[in-house]
Amino acid sequence: MIIAIDGPAAAGKGTLARRLADHLGYAYLDTGSLYRAVAVMVLRRNGAPDNAEAATEAARTLDLDLLGSPDLRTGEAGAAASKVAAIPSVRAALTDFQRQFATHPPGNAGGAILDGRDIGTVICPDADRKLFVTASVEARAERRFKELQERGEAAIYARVLQDMRERDARDAGRSDAPMKQADNAILIDTSSMTPDEAFTAALDVIEDAG
Repeated sequence: MIIAIDGPAAAGKGTLARRLADHLGYAYLDTGSLYRAVAVMVLRRNGAPDNAEAATEAARTLDLDLLGSPDLRTGEAGAAASKVAAIPSVRAALTDFQRQFATHPPGNAGGAILDGRDIGTVICPDADRKLFVTASVEARAERRFKELQERGEAAIYARVLQDMRERDARDAGRSDAPMKQADNAILIDTSSMTPDEAFTAALDVIEDAG
């Protein structure tokens, strides 16, 4: 069983995907963390995240130990991840890893849940279930703003909102694997939902489909 969950930043898809994976006993992969790890590697080397050569080299030599690093959760890493993700050679370097995880989930799990931007359209177009989790850009910016504040990072809501809009434009406008809702994906708008409500809605979709 492969479940693909796509959507823009701060829509709540990661929290939802992890909770579903725990509930169903499936393996979980935050594919965005792969791009964040590549971005952090580039930044640590004092490179530019939109430099194709530097980003591709990082993707091909990706240090998987980085996936648990708190450095991946910073606003800088998120913005840089969107830039490296727009590079076709970086996406190619990470695509096989994601597909292998989906078809051969670790730990002999009975299924896999992957969340990202292009799971249902490019990585796993034949996924058994597809969800597209979204929310208004204002709601998502407010969530990210509070998240940054809670981590003690200086943040200005207007700037967070602008960054979110720019990131959405990059993710949806890139020529290679743009973020979009798969034709057969079920839309879940979390703008006014609690995490519990989003979980119930997603689980209903999965169980109804099954």
